[in-house]
Amino acid sequence: MAVYTDVNEEQLARFLEEYKIGHVRSYKGIAEGSENSNFLLRTDTGSYILTLYEKRVDQSDLPFFLCLMQHLARKGITCPLPVERRDRQLIGELAGRPAAIITFLEGMWMRHPTVAQCGEVGRELAELHLAGADFPMHRANALAVDGWRTLWDGSRDRADSVVPGLVAEVEADFAVLERDWPQDLPGGIIHADLFPDNVFFLGDRLSGLIDFYFACEDFYAYDVAVCLNAWCFEPDFSFNAAKAAALTAGYQSVRPLSAAEQQALPLLARGSALRFMLTRLYDWLTIPDGALVQKRDPLEYVAKLRFHRGVTTPEAYGIS
Repeated sequence: MAVYTDVNEEQLARFLEEYKIGHVRSYKGIAEGSENSNFLLRTDTGSYILTLYEKRVDQSDLPFFLCLMQHLARKGITCPLPVERRDRQLIGELAGRPAAIITFLEGMWMRHPTVAQCGEVGRELAELHLAGADFPMHRANALAVDGWRTLWDGSRDRADSVVPGLVAEVEADFAVLERDWPQDLPGGIIHADLFPDNVFFLGDRLSGLIDFYFACEDFYAYDVAVCLNAWCFEPDFSFNAAKAAALTAGYQSVRPLSAAEQQALPLLARGSALRFMLTRLYDWLTIPDGALVQKRDPLEYVAKLRFHRGVTTPEAYGIS
């Protein structure tokens, strides 16, 4: 289950006095997600998402995340819009946690996305990149190559107990990635975590993007690589080339990838797989069983990492 901080009715009523959204009618915890405590909140004026930011989120980053959502919404990206308090601020405090209210988006996330839906994700990702190009705030990617090394340093000693031989595999990956990681690809604001549960659909029509709490500045093509890993593998971890082709074609219909970005894609996909494998492995090894934080099995991304090691050209991802 997700991380939850308990909120009682009296605390919530006092918190809502700072907003112009009416009185609470109902609220309930949302059991999905692994970083923050989220509640579906219904008031006299409509439905909202109430988020309490847990200790894994740096409070100093919150203005970046919330202002980015405002910026993207004004540029036509369908994403939640932070609700201003009476003092015009976006962040308050509830139950000892920084907290914010954002608007509710209609739709549902796809547990088994179709080829057409992957194409929609690619198009919307490119639109997001263009919309964020003039966003004035900055945030470096804390989970770039240096951040992966930190996670690995905290996991290496016990990694072979999870997957025999994993230490040797990952050390070989680092040798390649730290040596060859690109330095000069086009970049700007990226989502960095656009998994299926962060994208809502109404049928095949994409209805919104959520969860911008890993957004940062990095290579645009790295964001494409994150989506290839998140959207284009089947439950048995086999790679679906048709979904990859739809995703990359959708992206390029809005923002064509340069020749350098295309050639870098296999390495970026390998790095992205390592990044998510390492965060899962670190949590798997350090969070005790029975904790409220949701732990995800790193084996999924071990399989994806092994696939990308064998890819040498962008054709594998549907790019000719």
